Amino acid sequence: MKAYIYGRYSDHRQSDTSIEQQFKEIREYCKQKDITIVGEYADRAVSGKTDNRPEFQRMIHDCAKAKIDMVICWKVDRFARNRYDAATYKARLKKHGIRVQYVKEFIPDGPEGILMEAVLEGSAEYYSANLSQNVRRGMMANAEKCMVNNGALPLGYCKGSDGKYAIDPAGATIVRDIFEMYTTGMKAVEICADLNSRGLRTAHGAQFNKNSLRSILSNERYIGVYQYAEIRIENGVPAIISKEMFDLAQETVKRRAKAPASSWSDVNYLLTGRLFCGLCGSSMIGESGTSHTGAKHNYYICSARKRKKACKKKSVKKDYLEEFIARIVVENALTDEMVDLIATNAVELQACPNHLRVVRRGIHGEGERRARLLLS
Repeated sequence: MKAYIYGRYSDHRQSDTSIEQQFKEIREYCKQKDITIVGEYADRAVSGKTDNRPEFQRMIHDCAKAKIDMVICWKVDRFARNRYDAATYKARLKKHGIRVQYVKEFIPDGPEGILMEAVLEGSAEYYSANLSQNVRRGMMANAEKCMVNNGALPLGYCKGSDGKYAIDPAGATIVRDIFEMYTTGMKAVEICADLNSRGLRTAHGAQFNKNSLRSILSNERYIGVYQYAEIRIENGVPAIISKEMFDLAQETVKRRAKAPASSWSDVNYLLTGRLFCGLCGSSMIGESGTSHTGAKHNYYICSARKRKKACKKKSVKKDYLEEFIARIVVENALTDEMVDLIATNAVELQACPNHLRVVRRGIHGEGERRARLLLS
């Protein structure tokens, strides 16, 4: 006889040892019964309450064309915890002459076996439903106490020793910077470029983008609101920003959404995220304005000067600076010598990442000196 074997565990906190243990006992069973295993399928951290299980579906698909006699699981609830799914897929397998067997639960042939299997399937479904109910009840009880429930924590927060939200100083600083930059006129693309250029990351460890900024700017948790399902508690979380700052951010979001596109709003600032102030080291960002004659101009301005008036660096005209940088790159980086150097470093980098520091020798000499003078 030939068989497929199937294993599954539900909780991501479990490990592959659960699958290994299931398969170990199934293999011993097959050895005793002289059954040949021709395929193994395992769903990890996937609930049995649904049939949306990749490996399970692959096994069912393979059963339609394979010449096997049975599918073997460790227990009834590994195959399904839903009586409808269990009956549906067993019926499909039966059409191909395939039956389902369990290692730890003996199901006899005949009417008694039908009743016993139905009882076991009902028990598995009851256990699953009861567990979900208890988990939800526990999470609702946690929410009433403003405790941290499962899920990723927003940037700026960590789980305190009491199980409640606590402020993560490093993340909170980033959140405050985002609100300050946004409410003082910086565009989302400029904010993302500034944060990413500093090597800062979201709560998920990813680079910042418009979606992550939108999520942060609209999160009432930052003003102390605890929200879980229908439970909402003011001052249930330590606030990171003021209510006034949050309201100003929401007004800014609405105003920008309704404002007609300016003629310069789609200007592409080529050096965004790559240009830094020669005086304070902050990123240089795009800025547009209108002169007394009505002419529109585009500049690069130090972000620290724009946000906090903390730098004396004057704005630099966009076209002039971009043309200057392009000329320096062409004169210094596209020479035969530099091309050879870049190619050599690229090859060395593949062999040893430590060689990355060598690439920094790029633009040097007079071109580097002139660029530094321009930005200082």
